[in-house]
Amino acid sequence: MILFLDFDGVLHPDPCYDKQLFFCCLPRLENVLRDFPKVRVVISSTWRETRSLSEIQFFFSADISSRIIGMTPSWRDFPDLLEVVGYQRQTEVEAWLRGSEEPWISWLAIDDKAFLFKPFLPNLVKTNSLVGFDDDSELRLRQKLLAVGI
Repeated sequence: MILFLDFDGVLHPDPCYDKQLFFCCLPRLENVLRDFPKVRVVISSTWRETRSLSEIQFFFSADISSRIIGMTPSWRDFPDLLEVVGYQRQTEVEAWLRGSEEPWISWLAIDDKAFLFKPFLPNLVKTNSLVGFDDDSELRLRQKLLAVGI
């Protein structure tokens, strides 16, 4: 299982004007990931555009950072896919999957912007931008992970 992870509106509120709130929801997400050790993480956040993978991994606990296996490419590099899909974040996810060794692998995405994905996509766990990964988001993520037998 691959979990495609956004940051803004997921790991902290968006907008987030108080830098002390950055990653305030990360401990909750890491606790979920610890309960599902087979889940690997790919960063789909725009933070990947200005930071390296190792810089991104630095934000996470050591046991979780080792499970961050990559970052999605930019949708701008896949105009053919965008024409077919029409949803930027989903285009990036699908491009990453197609370039992986396991393009058929199960996946979920956690994001606060549903309009970046196809409508009613069952793979999406949408968070509330203003609060991030809260109790409701945690419950929905756990349910989806259990449903695929992880």
